[in-house]
Amino acid sequence: MGLIWTLIVGAVIGAIAGAITSRGAAMGWISNIIAGLIGSWLGESLLGSWEPSLAGMALIPSIIGAVVLVLIVSWITSRTNK
Repeated sequence: MGLIWTLIVGAVIGAIAGAITSRGAAMGWISNIIAGLIGSWLGESLLGSWEPSLAGMALIPSIIGAVVLVLIVSWITSRTNK
């Protein structure tokens, strides 16, 4: 049951990051989950872990990390499409 919660929270974090960056419409649920999980790891690694947390992920650092990740990936993919 813990894995399911982690995936759900990762998807929500990825969707929030996509909405903040205005690039969420092009991302699917799998991409949202991946962005949320990797962004959570990145944010907590760089900014630490503070409350509130859900499913073992600190929400604020996770969202910040996911936003940074989405911006970097969007920047890289836009440069390769030119």
